[in-house]
Formats: sequence, C-alpha cells, structure tokens
Amino acid sequence: MTDAGFKNLGDLIVRDRDLSKVAIVDLGGEQSPREFTFAELDVMANGVARALAGRGLRRGDRIAILSLNRAEYLAAYYGIMRAGLVAVPVNFKFPRDTIAFILRDADAKLVFCDAARAQDCPPDVPRVTFGSAFDAFIDRGRFEAVTPTPNEPAMLLYTSGSTGAPKGVVLSHRSHIWVVETRLQPGLDRHRYLIAAPLYHMNALALAKLACAAHATIVLLPQFSARGYIEAVGRYRCSFLTAVPPMLAMMLRETELLARTDLSSVEFVRMGSAPVSLSLMAALRAALPQAALTNAYGTTEAGPVVFGRHPSGLPQPELSVGYPHPQVALRLVNGANSDADQGVLEMKCPAMMTGYHNRPDVPPPITADGFYITGDVFRRDGDGFHYFVGRSDDMFVCGGENIYPADVERMLERHPGVAQAAVVPIDDAIKGQKPVAFVIPKAGHALAADEVKRFALAHAPAFQHPRFVWFVDELPLASTNKLDRAALQRMAAERMAVVNGPTPKRTRKSDS
Repeated sequence: MTDAGFKNLGDLIVRDRDLSKVAIVDLGGEQSPREFTFAELDVMANGVARALAGRGLRRGDRIAILSLNRAEYLAAYYGIMRAGLVAVPVNFKFPRDTIAFILRDADAKLVFCDAARAQDCPPDVPRVTFGSAFDAFIDRGRFEAVTPTPNEPAMLLYTSGSTGAPKGVVLSHRSHIWVVETRLQPGLDRHRYLIAAPLYHMNALALAKLACAAHATIVLLPQFSARGYIEAVGRYRCSFLTAVPPMLAMMLRETELLARTDLSSVEFVRMGSAPVSLSLMAALRAALPQAALTNAYGTTEAGPVVFGRHPSGLPQPELSVGYPHPQVALRLVNGANSDADQGVLEMKCPAMMTGYHNRPDVPPPITADGFYITGDVFRRDGDGFHYFVGRSDDMFVCGGENIYPADVERMLERHPGVAQAAVVPIDDAIKGQKPVAFVIPKAGHALAADEVKRFALAHAPAFQHPRFVWFVDELPLASTNKLDRAALQRMAAERMAVVNGPTPKRTRKSDS
C-alpha cells in the first residue's frame, strides 16, 4: 500500500510527476485514436469543475454521465467530484424509461452524454453533449478541488435492477480513496492498462482511477468487441488486462486473429465480476503464456479490495479468489453458523457504501454489527483460500438438493469439448425444478447432448446433471457483460414449450 494522501476522489493526478506523459489513448469519440496527456486530462477535469461551480450548483448535487467510454467521460467524472458534486455514471444499455427513472431518482441537475445517447435523456434534464458542445461548456483555468467531509458522497452507481427498480449505491470519497491507495504499489506506472468494460461499472472505474493515481497509461475502448480488444492489445502493447470472464471467452474464440497478433506484451490478466472456469484459465494460459492470471472478486456495495495474497506466501489455487485481505473482515454464514466453511459471504471494510440513495423502503443489506451481506456463496479450504460457489439468489432446489448454477457450469466446462456452459432451472412436477444447460462447443468439436449428460453424471452428483442440453453459438450477456440468466430462462422456457408440444405433458422418466 502507498499512502499518496489523496483527499478528493476526482483529484488523483500526482502533479510533481511528468505531466507530458500520455494518460489516455482514446479509441472512441468522433475521431480515433486520440491521445491525452496527464496535463490535458487535468485541464479538462478542472474545466468541468469550474463550469459546474459557475452554475450555482449546491454541494452534493448529482451530475450524470451517459456515454460510451471516451476521454471526456473520465474528465467529466473527475471534474464533477472535484467540484464537490456527485458523479452518476448511467448504464446506457438500459431501456430509455429506466434511464429516465435513474436521472429522476438521482435528481440529476445535468447530464453529460455522447451524441448517440442524447435522445435517451429526458427533455427536462439539461444536457451537455461530448464534442464541440462539451468543449464550449468547460471553463479552462485553475481549480482547487473541494476537500470532502467524512463520508461525503462522491458517486452513485446504480445496480442493474434485475429484481426491481435500480438502486443507487452511495459511495464516498474516503471509501474509494482507500481502494486506490490500498491497490497502489511501486512499478504500476510502467503498465499500459486496457479498459473495454463500461465506465458505468465498478470494474472499469476502479481500474481507471488506479491507473490515474499510479501515473500509468490507459488504452480506452469505447466498448467491448472481441476483435477490437485483441487488436488494441497488439497495436498499443497493453500489459495489464482486466475483464469480466465472458469477455475473455469471446476473445478466445477469435482464433485466427489471436494467431496473427503479437500478444507478448501482456503480463497480467485480472478477471472479476463473474465465475471463472478451469477451461477458461487453461485457454488463457495457452493464448497468453507470459501472463500471470488472477481470479478476483469485488462488489459495487463494498469495492474491489476483498481478497489478496496468503500471509505465508502460499500460491493461490487457480479457481480461488484469494485469501482475505488484511484490512477486510470476512465471514461465511450458513444459517446460525457464522464461521462455516461454506456459506454466504459477509464483509466489513473501509470501501463499504453508506446506503442506497432515496430508498427508505429498502433496508441496506448490512448486519447490526456492520457487515455487508453480499448474497454470494463461498467455500473456504484448509489454507484459508476462498472459492466462489454461486449467487444465493441463483440457487434452486431439485428434489430437495441445492443446486448453484455456477458450480454446475464449472463442472461442465471441464469437458474437453465445452467452451462455455450456462445452467438455469426449469419447473418440474416431481423435482420442483431441474437443471438444463446451454453449451458453446469448442471450435472443431462435434458434441452430442448425451455426451455432455454422461460427462456430468460421471463428474458430479446425479441431481446436478442437465436434463436437457442445447448447443448455441453465443450466450446472452447483461449490460455488465455477465451472463443474462433471465434471458437464458426465457430461452429455456421457449425450448421446453417446443419439447412439450402445444399441450402440457407429464415429465418423462428419461428426463428426470
């Protein structure tokens, strides 16, 4: 850890370093590529802060950002916080009605947007469009960043809203300065960080802030595409990659492009926000033999610093997310047992949210003694390493047995012919629910459904084997690039309607 003494989360540039160094290689915007030095980024962020301060906004007012990734996005994000206002990055993949709900729920006084998303903003919310209008808006000059009070909000990150209206997670300056300073270490400035995940997501935002504080260069893609990701690594010699595992799985399917692209610059790959399988780790190791692979874990509500290295120097097992970070208190809760070897992860750390914005009807998932209830089920081995099992709310019961889809998916992906698997439940009159699987075969492998079922029966308890296996070319992703399980369940229901025919049929013994 390096104590850099940051006070404002929007003011992370160390000005006694070389400000002519490139801070952002921007592959988005109206013209691409564009390069911005740390000095230019600093001027833009100060210009945003000065312009906002000149509009008479009150400390703590919310300012939204709705855009693909681009340099101005980060300048606006930093400038908002420098001015003592609260940044609200908005998921541009949400439907227009949901975007409008978020902007009104946050009571956004202004929204920065790109041209393609200007029409998604409600007409009664003032907006500044990136490009010439943004250039005219900013007020260039010096600006002294506001010094926040303890627990003063810096940003609202809205949850995906898969189980209801999105909720704004309130995160303070102090909480995420702790995240930045805890992750800082000497030598990070030599890296080129590739960011393709959306900046409305913790995965991308946290890395962008770390790179800024470390005085490292970001290569910023407007959004993820497998081919664009590979080409950016090769062209800009990126050394540090971070992504959600489905993004990397999509990248690995571009076999021809991978074969002709020099990826030798990659030294680190950090995966998070979704489960990682042994087959994905093996494929990444083959494609990036020089790279160290890390399986990580974090949450919007409590930040990305949860696990780290083992205090005795033991190597981290491949599928483990690590050993508890020394500044994070963790426990696994299974019923009344708060020291279980498998259970729901509860955690307490300085990065925790202060609550949900404007939602007195939703109690924060925080225990009486201050632990955040993640809803994620983990197991712990004898050395203290932790392993993600699955979401507690994804779990379903088949004939009295608990099934975690992620557990079954990892098992299926051990089959040499399976590239990716996704498991969801379908209703069953006898079992209650039973698992079915969508499978992407590896290139060159001809798989049969019965082969996948036999593999599951040989490598897992019988109740876990998928009763139906459907082969697909791709899996639906949610706006955070994780598997869209709701869409998969709809797909399963549609396919079962075809299987069962126009009238309901009794469950066949061969499928149970």
